[in-house]
Amino acid sequence: MTNFVGYFRVSTDRQGRSGLGLEAQREVVTRFIEGRGALLADYTEIESGGKNDRPALSNALDLCREQKATLLIARLDRLARSVAFISNLMDSGVEFVAVDMPEANRLTMHILAAVAEHEREAISIRTKAALQAAKARGVKLGNPRAADAAPLAHKAIEKQADRFAETLAPLIEKLRGQGMSLAAVAEELNDRNIQTARGRKWYPSTVSNILKRTILQN
Repeated sequence: MTNFVGYFRVSTDRQGRSGLGLEAQREVVTRFIEGRGALLADYTEIESGGKNDRPALSNALDLCREQKATLLIARLDRLARSVAFISNLMDSGVEFVAVDMPEANRLTMHILAAVAEHEREAISIRTKAALQAAKARGVKLGNPRAADAAPLAHKAIEKQADRFAETLAPLIEKLRGQGMSLAAVAEELNDRNIQTARGRKWYPSTVSNILKRTILQN
């Protein structure tokens, strides 16, 4: 039998207070442990996945070393979206298991961390590219002649919104296919640090708008 130390992470204070996200993580971890071992303790972090300063994770790793236990998480992206962070964790001397991929080897972990890191950066890159493209077409940001610039800016924004929807729709449709409600999908996107096309948080209405936009495109 194996001794486990649980690690749970949510991205915002609101999620921490409400329990949103934490309850689902605890449930899958509890199910995984049944018949495999015992949970010695669990630690909860309220922090963005892009930050490496994790006091709760440090405490969890210390306990794992002390008790020769395995760190257990619900999903790999609860640890981080940084390849460097995952690599350092692998070199820490602590075994860890992600319930969503318990048989994953070191190479798989690196690849999935790289994909998650790319996903986090892609939104920012596309936003900057859209602004540059709009500027190249003559859209002057902050132009006092707003009446002249508005149509061009609106067209550029709409085109960028279409591209954004086309990129994100497969993920949203996958989550919906797993039985998740619009609210649950919005929570999941926020938890993954994926922002809307305008760099804002997701709500059920904005998730619905993405799906509607892709339907109109088709």
